[in-house]
Amino acid sequence: MLASTIGSAIEWYDFYLYSTASTLVLGPLFFPQQSPSAATLASFATYAAGFVARPLGGVVIGHFGDRVGRKSMLVLTLLVMGMATFLVGVLPTYEQAGVWAPALLVTLRVIQGIGIGGEWGGGVLMTTEHVRPDRRGRFSSFPAAGFPLGLAASTGMISLVAMLPERELLSWGWRLPFLASAALVGVGTVVRLGVAESPEFVEERKGGGLARVPIAGVLKERPWQILKGALAALGLAMIVSTYSVYLPAYASVGRPEARSELLNGLMGGAVLEALLLPVFGILSDRFGRRRVILFGYAVCALVILPAPHWLTSGNSSLSTLTFVLAMGVGHAAVYGGFAAFLAEQFRTRHRYSGLALTYQLGATVASFGPLVAGALAGGEHTTAPGRYLLLGTLLAAGIAVANTRSNLEGTSRSATLNHAQGAAVDTDRSVREASRGTGGP
Repeated sequence: MLASTIGSAIEWYDFYLYSTASTLVLGPLFFPQQSPSAATLASFATYAAGFVARPLGGVVIGHFGDRVGRKSMLVLTLLVMGMATFLVGVLPTYEQAGVWAPALLVTLRVIQGIGIGGEWGGGVLMTTEHVRPDRRGRFSSFPAAGFPLGLAASTGMISLVAMLPERELLSWGWRLPFLASAALVGVGTVVRLGVAESPEFVEERKGGGLARVPIAGVLKERPWQILKGALAALGLAMIVSTYSVYLPAYASVGRPEARSELLNGLMGGAVLEALLLPVFGILSDRFGRRRVILFGYAVCALVILPAPHWLTSGNSSLSTLTFVLAMGVGHAAVYGGFAAFLAEQFRTRHRYSGLALTYQLGATVASFGPLVAGALAGGEHTTAPGRYLLLGTLLAAGIAVANTRSNLEGTSRSATLNHAQGAAVDTDRSVREASRGTGGP
């Protein structure tokens, strides 16, 4: 659990470091020939480019995660992410290299997307496959906390360098958070190398039940689970795109003095989310994944109504309250049991591929939220398109979750099965399938 959480936090730090920086400094550094609004849209597009690569990373790394093992893929994704993030910190700007600068930035962002695309599924599986079914929500919420921890760390680093004078910030200060990734990756790699392989995967491999092409198997056996899971992930990821990228960019237009206020509010919401994620994970074990997830969607839908006013009011308390409610409470409720919710939709033999593909499809579509909302707004300074976009996706996600039955709906005493007995039954079934040569369900 500790290794998964530390590694996850480092990878999300790497990934969302760009997201935070894109709202403040990367636009003028890499797209300076455009108007301020066009530069912001260009940085949003580069932000989305990282998400486009995530399904590819999920499919490729998920394949080897189901064939070779979870552990080796987690070490690989950490190294890929760290390398790409460090290289962003040494990139030349548009002034120094012309069009090569944004081209290289997009390339590294795509590499980041491939890495994080395979990270999420493996990170949560290393915990969910080590514990009993009735404790999946509790334990998978810890590596899930790597997201807000990484977001808080990246936001904190950007907040620190944003205190520099404008000239120093744009010349060298912005590079420091990216360069710091090298040290973090070194620590995370050492920790992850000491982790034992998932016991469920080991049992599956011993029984000869590994799928030759996991992605093909999961598409054939669980198409509806993938579709509904992707819609659920769309709602989850749209919350992040809206509250951590779109709204801060909107609220900071023409108000450079609001940068620290917005960053501190976002960091406060992320810290609270890290604290509450285990609480909501436990609640999902107790009362069911769907109820807790739907509660989180509802909170985020309600907060979006006053959020634009609160963030531009100049009142730091209202600004912080926006992020505390949306990220600290709403997103934490959705994310707390989300990994367990998805993991319970797929069998061990193709679970890595199923989780990675499902989650990354939703996240990829959601990454275009800020870009689409900004384009729909045109030259107007309004959040109406972004608000409607979030509400629509949360509605679709809520319907998908309400119509998806988890294999463990709440955890009462009667629902707590003998984990060892269940693993033995799964292994026995895999052996029989292998002996028949079918490899089917």
